[in-house]
Amino acid sequence: MKRRCFSAQSFDMKKYYYDLHIHSCLSPCGDNDMTPNNIAGMGVVAKLDIMALTDHNTCRNCPAFFAAAEKNGIVPVAGMELTTAEDIHLLCLFEELEAAMNFDAAVNSRRIPIKNRTDIFGEQLIMDENDEIIGTDEYLLSNATTVTVDEAPAFAESFGGICFPAHIDREANGIVATLGVFPEQPFFSCAELHDGEKAEEYLKKFPVLEGKPIAVSSDAHYLWDINGRLNCFELDCDGGAENIRKRLFERLKGL
Repeated sequence: MKRRCFSAQSFDMKKYYYDLHIHSCLSPCGDNDMTPNNIAGMGVVAKLDIMALTDHNTCRNCPAFFAAAEKNGIVPVAGMELTTAEDIHLLCLFEELEAAMNFDAAVNSRRIPIKNRTDIFGEQLIMDENDEIIGTDEYLLSNATTVTVDEAPAFAESFGGICFPAHIDREANGIVATLGVFPEQPFFSCAELHDGEKAEEYLKKFPVLEGKPIAVSSDAHYLWDINGRLNCFELDCDGGAENIRKRLFERLKGL
């Protein structure tokens, strides 16, 4: 598989390998082995530098993931895969954990409460930093919220986050498959591909993507789905989790 690194013009750049789209056991479709510590541990095996936890419509396993990632030398990013009212998946990422949890509370009030059927959809497990189950969500997390695709970018930004379309190269819940285009409005500063080999195809098909950072991530629901050391951003940063996250977010925002 071809490696893909997104860089900017600078002389002191370092490669940071990432996977920015990972589900834990809190997502109903996530395997129960996708605990915060197991995810971080797989990141070490995969030699990743940055990992984002992005469960469906919730950030409630992000605190445990932050603790697990930091123990393992991984730079953690708190996030969510938001399902819009149009059933489009958007990644919402936050530089600060507290901001992500505030966004979580706001999205929780915009969810449509449908009882989860664990026999059909799977369990939704909330974990602590020791991978102990501390709760469950009784309502299905993967269904659509009342947040529209038009309002989502500003909604996430109001909590200090960034929002962009997930897996635009997929039929299920992709913005291109749903709308037929990558829209000029609302404005998205970047986008995600599941298959990095399709980057050139999508850049040709949708000129609006030209110049935007393209993240290539796994959308992992099982430990073995997590990306290896394939995709990176070149960042002008010497280290430190906060500094790396800051530079990463600047890159995703096109700054």
